[in-house]
Amino acid sequence: MPFSTTRRAPAVRTLAGTVLAAALLVSAATACSSSSDAPGTAAPTTTIAATPTPGASTAPSATATPPASPGTHGTTASATPTGSHRSTPPASSGKGTKSQPLPDGSKVEIQQLGDQHYAARIVHDGQVLGTVEANGHDAGVDANDMFVVLALDGTVHAWMDGSHQGPGTFELAGGWTAKVTKVGELHYRADIIGNDNAVMGTMEANQHDDGLDANGVYIVLGAGGEISAHA
Repeated sequence: MPFSTTRRAPAVRTLAGTVLAAALLVSAATACSSSSDAPGTAAPTTTIAATPTPGASTAPSATATPPASPGTHGTTASATPTGSHRSTPPASSGKGTKSQPLPDGSKVEIQQLGDQHYAARIVHDGQVLGTVEANGHDAGVDANDMFVVLALDGTVHAWMDGSHQGPGTFELAGGWTAKVTKVGELHYRADIIGNDNAVMGTMEANQHDDGLDANGVYIVLGAGGEISAHA
């Protein structure tokens, strides 16, 4: 019995020492843990700020496209071509047109087509009443007793009345004499005779009228045999 009592005592002391050592270890661990949480050793707040809050908007990126400057909103500036404000040119390749009034109230529109080549239209209320073309020689037309001569230089001379019906020989303005002969249907010829009875020129009206500038005296011979002159 004494022997057993003697052996139990050291065992109790050993257990108590173990419990005490464990308590000291726990206290040391607690102290270390408290030291790690001391001010100045906590994680930087920038780490938390770098994580965006769910649902919050983020700042624009530095590489975002800048807004367009004023006046660059997709509209394209264009100048109105001055050509869009000009009248449609004639179908022919003439060098331009000019016009002048005529004795009967109509007007004539003259267009140059080339060297000593002109065309003229007699127009009234927008309607073309007649045309005449001088290409290498003078031309003329009898437009309802209004006589028109288109000369090689593009000038137009017009007058009314004063006609003679051929065939026959007639005294004309400017001292000329015209001998008109009938050649065929709607075909007449007129010899223009000077003071010395010499033929100074010949006019031929074959299916269309003819005109002549005889030294400033303008003569028209119609395809129907009428002849008229004006100085």
